[in-house]
Amino acid sequence: MNSNRIKEGPSGSAVRSLFYGMGYTRSEIDRPLIGIVNAQNEIIPGHMLLDRIAAAAKTGVLMSGGTPVEFPAIGICDGIAMGHQGMKYPLASRELICDSIEAMAVAHQFDGLVLIPNCDKIVPGMLMAAARLNIPSIVVSGGPMRAGHAGGKTLDFNSIMEGIGAYRNGGIDEDELENIAENACPGCGSCSGLFTANSMNCLTEALGMGLPYNGTALCDSGERIRLAKTAGMRIMALVQNDVKPRDILTPAAFQNAITADMAMAGSTNTVLHLPAIAHEAGIDLDLSVFDERSRCTPYIAKLSPSGVHHIEDLHAAGGIPALMNELSKKGLLNEDALTVTGHTVGENIARAEVKDRSVIRSVDEPYRAQGGLAVLRGNLAPDGAVVKESAVAPEMLVHSGPAVVFDSEDEAVTAIWNKTIRKGDVIVIRYEGPKGGPGMREMLGPTSSIAGMGLDKDVALLTDGRFSGASRGASIGHISPEAMNKGPIALVENGDLIDIDIPGRTLNVRLTEDEAAKRREKLILPEPKVKTGYLARYARMVTSANTGAVLK
Repeated sequence: MNSNRIKEGPSGSAVRSLFYGMGYTRSEIDRPLIGIVNAQNEIIPGHMLLDRIAAAAKTGVLMSGGTPVEFPAIGICDGIAMGHQGMKYPLASRELICDSIEAMAVAHQFDGLVLIPNCDKIVPGMLMAAARLNIPSIVVSGGPMRAGHAGGKTLDFNSIMEGIGAYRNGGIDEDELENIAENACPGCGSCSGLFTANSMNCLTEALGMGLPYNGTALCDSGERIRLAKTAGMRIMALVQNDVKPRDILTPAAFQNAITADMAMAGSTNTVLHLPAIAHEAGIDLDLSVFDERSRCTPYIAKLSPSGVHHIEDLHAAGGIPALMNELSKKGLLNEDALTVTGHTVGENIARAEVKDRSVIRSVDEPYRAQGGLAVLRGNLAPDGAVVKESAVAPEMLVHSGPAVVFDSEDEAVTAIWNKTIRKGDVIVIRYEGPKGGPGMREMLGPTSSIAGMGLDKDVALLTDGRFSGASRGASIGHISPEAMNKGPIALVENGDLIDIDIPGRTLNVRLTEDEAAKRREKLILPEPKVKTGYLARYARMVTSANTGAVLK
């Protein structure tokens, strides 16, 4: 794409006329046109202040001789959509974000893009668009919020979700619950733990598509504004040197991102988003790569919900550059990979030092020798399932128990709240995958209720749906093939014994092949839950979770 095609010479006079009508000068029109894709809105804390980021990015573009042209992108707050029909939309919105940016960029022939997201599906949606369009692009996120504090405790969004479970279990009263609510999110920014939003913002940096500290510089800091100005300046250099996303988004870059992910046990949703971004870049990123990287990557940064530290602590300890520098000591990174800085990964991290060893441990003294996520396979998940191993209680790493089966998240939550779940049970929630949900609802409600009721060391939860980045416990998601595709999870019945071996990477149901065949013959799939509108179209086109839930 090249804006000169539409604005130069006599044939471009019509386009120039439209720009004149908006108040642009001829000098502005003649410069490279840089799309400023701003996902600001007033419904997501992480996006509330993105206008500040956009203004700073536009300043950077202007300082370097370009003309910034702002246009919007949608964004859904997973926390607000949680626990009701609205949660069917966030993952599906990732494709809408990508498609809408494609439409705007191609229709208006932008020379480059500054992409400004902050939260769960907006970050990968924008990265997918960059990979698909393959015009010079840079991501500058809005930044994380600070952790909350009350009663001598450090809080985050997960605190209130688990507080609801504690309240329903009689552990706290309504006033205590409201006190947590008032203090868990003290300001704007992406929620303060290493949940999906911050995982993806950090991995954007590790991929090379964001500047150093894009993942950790705080939302309300001057550093974040400087970062945005620098991003605006850098996009002009990328345009001038014709450096495109696919020059950066190489197999080596994805391996770096996965390695960083495993070193700090990011959200299980990264296993959905990285393959989807890779797909747009023409790269097949199989689940096996995640498990391979996990097995050789030490777990060196234990952040909430797995640990007590938050993104502000990671930033103070040196951020992603320091984390990656530490990993480089074991030769775990592709240091020659190019980044939007114009330098390689190795050059970017060479001088980054770990400033707090309580937050980023040495690769020689990790929390554990292997990474934070695990990919399980077996007769219950032939195409794979994903668990945040680092957030599982030691006593639940290997577990066998009877299945308690639910055909929706809502049924499961009701059963948990009614205290019908017993210690040792394996909760199975199905028909919540990309196609069956549709939209693969995020299940922080069930996992936080289990944790809040003190059952996270006694109960496992399996689903063809997905979990929040804030989830902890033996929560195994992305089971593929999903139930709506007649995967084995659709055949499970109450009382079937399920064997979970996370260190051994297996997930099986004690069901003979003959019995499974008999059940499959009798299987009747439920009617689609949504039959009209975007979600109905999405359900017809979406692939399973093991492929990144992309549309084909």
